[in-house]
Amino acid sequence: MEQLKQRLTTDARYLGNGIIKVDSFLNHCIDTMLLTEVGSELALRLAAQSKHAITRVLTAETSGIVPALTTAQALGVPMVYARKKKPVTLTAECYQSVAPSHTKGDLVTLYVSSEYLGAGDYVVIVDDFLGFGETAEAMLDIVEQSGATLCGVGFVLEKIYEKGRQHLRQLQVPVIALAAIDLQGDQIVVI
Repeated sequence: MEQLKQRLTTDARYLGNGIIKVDSFLNHCIDTMLLTEVGSELALRLAAQSKHAITRVLTAETSGIVPALTTAQALGVPMVYARKKKPVTLTAECYQSVAPSHTKGDLVTLYVSSEYLGAGDYVVIVDDFLGFGETAEAMLDIVEQSGATLCGVGFVLEKIYEKGRQHLRQLQVPVIALAAIDLQGDQIVVI
């Protein structure tokens, strides 16, 4: 994903407190061509390492939706996203888990309807960032509640300095990141 690494080199900004701003192509203004390629690459890598045919892509609202959507599209399967607020339309049993939001500075509860994720599903989790791994852990909790099988976890970007990969080793499934970034002082280093 050289194009992704190039965009990180030119457009990513470090805001302090571990926060990386990639609003110009990933989180606010979406580079649709780049994110289509990101989804295709994540789909290829996750499918190649899965022991099962993937039936669902799961993500958390909001920033994970675009990479998860393009990954699901490339896999030809539905994408399900965990909502941060339980709407009145969510009337079926729902799975829920709590994760910290580092950009919002508080805890969020994630909700997924049992109508869209169940015991027969083979799931990959896709998100924008692998930081500390706490959102992925909350999503894993939801997968476990549903009885589905986790087949892998994919990220657009991994923040090496937050050590989330070590935290997710316990999952015993592939953990894939298309690009990695580290910090040298206040400077971003693209790996």
